[in-house]
Amino acid sequence: MALHSSGDTWPHLIENVLPDAVRRTLILMVGVAIIALVTGTGTAWLVTMYRFPGRGLFQWLLLLPLAMPTYIIAFCYIELFDYSGEIQTALRIIFGWQNARDYWFPDIRSLGGAVFVMGAVLYPYVYITARASFVAQSVCVIEASRTLGRSASETFWQIALPLARPALAAGTALALMETLNDIGAVEFFGVQTLTVTVYDTWLDRGSLAGAAQISCVMLFFVLAVLGLERALRSGKRFHHTTGKYRDLPEELLSGAKGILATAACALPILVGFILPTYVLARDAMVHLSFGLTGDFWRAALHSLVLSVAAAVLAVIFAIVLAYGRRQTHSKLVQIASFVPAVSYAVPGTVLAIGLLIPLAGLDNKIDDVARSLFGVSTGLIFSGTAFAIVVAYTIRFLAASLGSVEAGLSKITRNIDSAGRTLGASVTEMLWSVHLPLLRPALGGAALIVFVDSMKELPATLLLRPFNFDTLATQVFTLASLYRYEEAGLSALTIVLVSLAPVLLLHGFIATSRPGFSGSRGGSAKTHEELALPIS
Repeated sequence: MALHSSGDTWPHLIENVLPDAVRRTLILMVGVAIIALVTGTGTAWLVTMYRFPGRGLFQWLLLLPLAMPTYIIAFCYIELFDYSGEIQTALRIIFGWQNARDYWFPDIRSLGGAVFVMGAVLYPYVYITARASFVAQSVCVIEASRTLGRSASETFWQIALPLARPALAAGTALALMETLNDIGAVEFFGVQTLTVTVYDTWLDRGSLAGAAQISCVMLFFVLAVLGLERALRSGKRFHHTTGKYRDLPEELLSGAKGILATAACALPILVGFILPTYVLARDAMVHLSFGLTGDFWRAALHSLVLSVAAAVLAVIFAIVLAYGRRQTHSKLVQIASFVPAVSYAVPGTVLAIGLLIPLAGLDNKIDDVARSLFGVSTGLIFSGTAFAIVVAYTIRFLAASLGSVEAGLSKITRNIDSAGRTLGASVTEMLWSVHLPLLRPALGGAALIVFVDSMKELPATLLLRPFNFDTLATQVFTLASLYRYEEAGLSALTIVLVSLAPVLLLHGFIATSRPGFSGSRGGSAKTHEELALPIS
């Protein structure tokens, strides 16, 4: 599509629009990466290596911002910190200021505001992988460092942090992918990133070829992020020095140090979850009568049906790919099982454009056949219906489902396969009778993750939805774009509450994955990659 002529659109874009969009996108990604790395790594080290007031709660509370989509937290902060928001209004009342010329206040609708808010909600990606790495590190390495005279901070910088490098690279890459995919938050903050440029070029300028050309630029960003993540890992595997685990030594922080540690862990939760939840709950209660209208229930039903369909399809494809990879050495199957990881990295806007032409072409073929044989026009069957949205959801989130299913299969010993084959069972019979029953928890987790991610997905839904077809995500985006923030509260709060389920599930996995969790001092050693596999 990008090779087709876009008329005078592309010269205009490359001269006046694209340079600034690329610059803003780069600044946004770098800023979010710094905030996510510092916040995620710092809090993960604190709750893993120190004891201080509230530490047990912070271990799972720090995950809560994952339940807050970026476009929802964006309009919450605009509602709080904009000129007409609660904070500035209260300041004008307290100090008697009359207008914006009487005082200075940071502009939340800016690139800096977008960096701050998105970093505050995306740091858990780094926190998850960093914590999984820290709890897996051998106590012998830590003790050897302290014996050789290293302080706690020197041990962190010289031992723990280099060992956690692959985990930090993976978490940061996930945060950057979400940043590149976002369209709602940057739109609300007035930041013209590449994603917004694709959206405007397609819908406002009516140039699909121009949108495809910008999408190719976005794909270079995706490849750059993946290449950087691979380079930071450098193909190395970080193994532990012992096959036995003991609990990591935890230093007690009391007095001022304990208060500072508590504040350092509480601040990200306050900024990334508590304040936005307060805004949403207040708006939902005040405007409950508006929220519970037919539009809300229709949007909720659409979100439910689309997300369930995507979850079912993603789990089915994940079973086929993961089980095929387990049972065969076919290079085609092995390659196919790695494709979803790439598709997850593709932003929703790019994916929507990539799906539109083949689906529209299929619609045209069917329509031509129907006209020639029956004299009837079939219209848009795939590209103009919810089918396209389900396909986009399934493609984009298949990686999450596949990771969960493969993690479940990895826990089933191959001796079971051998026993089944010895008893005369075929591969298909073993799948139905043995593996699927054992995989029920993994399948449930995979379906839940895809369901929630589909509920939150905005960019692909905006571009592929039929006319007058809203989901909860698009309803929030539309109302917020019209500055009707309070009316969007109930829909946004519903998305957040649904999103809490996999977050709590994730916390349970991290807790039970910790070596020596059951209280025993011994355990088999695992590499960081093996421990973090189901999380990824």
